[in-house]
Amino acid sequence: MVVHSLGVYLPERRITAEELAAWANLPAEVVREKLGILEKTAPGSEDHPADMALWAAQTALEKAGLSGKAVDWVISIVEEHKDYPVWATAPYLALGLGASRAKGLDLNQKCASFMGALEVARGLFATRKEVETVLVAGGYRNGDLVDYQDPHTRFLYDLAAGGAAALLTRKGPGLRLLGLAHRMDPTLALAVKVPVGGTRNPLAPGNLPAFRLRVENPRAMKERLDRTSIPTFLAVIREALAEAGYTEADLDYLALLHMKRSAHRAVLEGLGLRDEQSIYLESFGHLGQLDPILSLKLAWEKGLLREGSLVALAAAGVGYFYGVAVLRLEGGLYA
Repeated sequence: MVVHSLGVYLPERRITAEELAAWANLPAEVVREKLGILEKTAPGSEDHPADMALWAAQTALEKAGLSGKAVDWVISIVEEHKDYPVWATAPYLALGLGASRAKGLDLNQKCASFMGALEVARGLFATRKEVETVLVAGGYRNGDLVDYQDPHTRFLYDLAAGGAAALLTRKGPGLRLLGLAHRMDPTLALAVKVPVGGTRNPLAPGNLPAFRLRVENPRAMKERLDRTSIPTFLAVIREALAEAGYTEADLDYLALLHMKRSAHRAVLEGLGLRDEQSIYLESFGHLGQLDPILSLKLAWEKGLLREGSLVALAAAGVGYFYGVAVLRLEGGLYA
């Protein structure tokens, strides 16, 4: 299985570090240097998650020279906060793409959803011999749910908006999948959530302002992540590399989700990688599960990926999920 082509949609609007600093009552230097945000994408009035996923998917198909009729499966990783509540998006994507014969499913592991989609797609290719193409597409605008007056959610201030897609094929050219690894940390299962709007606390006129992302126990979460997040990232990256038959010394590029600047540096240093072996998404913000696709596209455009390049994609999502994929470039990429 290979990642054959990519598509990315980014809204035109941007929020600068200075604007975000004013909203959060922080020095702009803290936003730029500590949080690692020079600017981030922000949705326009028509930039809804499923539509942004659709536009990115159309681009991925166009770059591959294929129509929607060629798609066997659509795996939607459109974020849970989307155009309509209680709504599946894979059928909507298939409709918009003209993928009339495609099967599909919706998948959500928060910001690690792309790794979950790769795992599911690998299973489809392995067990269903008729499958030749799987389209993975997602849209994201969880930035809508950020309260910039809540210092306990400062790590979410980078949440942005956009769409991205990857067309997976049985044969190359593309980035051939060689290894996958996943972990969960159930101790953080309830750490980050929107506390109202579900069955435990239904929406009501009096609690609408609480429909924002919140941290249940900020101190406990910080202590847990300070102790485990970087070691877990490194362990899962090494596990995926080992499945592929490599070590970190063989890595050419790391597509890492956006995180605070010091954490990004810590992961690179832990793997012995140079700054130029990854792209820090400081001019985009955090597009959730779409960060690895955006990073791959940017790396391809900058000439950081060459024939034979070994690439790792690494992400984590609140819940807590960690996921890593290891791929090797064989014959080029449509991006």
